Amino acid sequence: MLARPGLPSFDYVRASTPDEVIRLLEEHGEAVQLLMGGTDLFVRMRDGFIRPQIVVDVKHLPGMRDILYDGQAGLMVGAAATMNEIARHPDVQAHYPLLALAANSVASYQLRNRATVGGNLCNGSPAADTAPAALVLEGQIVLYGPDPSTDPSGFPKPEGSKAGSGQCGEREVLAGEYFLGPGQTAMQAGEFMTAIRFPVPPAGNAGRYLKLGRNKVGDLSIVGVAVFGFPDGAAPSGYRFRIGLASVAPTPLRALRAEEVLAANPPGEETFAFAADKAMEAASPIDDVRASATYRKAMVRALTLRGLREVWERLHDQT
Repeated sequence: MLARPGLPSFDYVRASTPDEVIRLLEEHGEAVQLLMGGTDLFVRMRDGFIRPQIVVDVKHLPGMRDILYDGQAGLMVGAAATMNEIARHPDVQAHYPLLALAANSVASYQLRNRATVGGNLCNGSPAADTAPAALVLEGQIVLYGPDPSTDPSGFPKPEGSKAGSGQCGEREVLAGEYFLGPGQTAMQAGEFMTAIRFPVPPAGNAGRYLKLGRNKVGDLSIVGVAVFGFPDGAAPSGYRFRIGLASVAPTPLRALRAEEVLAANPPGEETFAFAADKAMEAASPIDDVRASATYRKAMVRALTLRGLREVWERLHDQT
């Protein structure tokens, strides 16, 4: 049995301000890798996929591990907040239970003590478990870097930021516009993720995240489906549903045609089955070692239908 290679040598820097991170990125470029939880970074380093000269620890920057809720502004989750911190946080459980479900589905309990929401999203993996929740909750990815846009949120900026000075600051990217391809995101060179912000969810909402893996816990998703529903008097059906999919296309995505079906037709088994068909059509998976494309598409339909039934039951019980 061959031993795995160890980590390559590197310089460790514990950043004290966001601008220090930007300076290091500008000076050293691809020789720098950022550290939050390290559950993906150190595996890739160990296996020789990347060999950074400098590892910059950003998890101790002000605000990076904060989870803050405001009744007007919504929820802000620092990029270095761990999955267990998110899943157990009382404000997340009370107001964004779908996000708590998604965070709690990542890997194992031990890894969730280290794995961060920023690490889960910043790599642009199609299989990221928190991505479907970010999509249907219409999260905004907060990026810090040169040439900032204005910051419209009601939350404080990180200490050490110079937003508005023409040097460095924040910009926000809607989750639906963040994922560009496998391993590709809207994050530009010289930027890093500091937080994800969620608006106040609609009243009377219900959500469900369903994940299929090769085993019950600890595995990457073969299929991930988030279903989020809420009453909306402007919709012909009286309700809106949002459906997010993971691991079945080059990027996490919203099943928009399925959502249109659900908004236009009375909630019920026939409508849910038709919407599940549309969700399946939105998927464009590949064959790989974990599952075939045909199986993944079938499971998109099955999990979407199950999610719609469960969300509708909760919505119906609240009326």
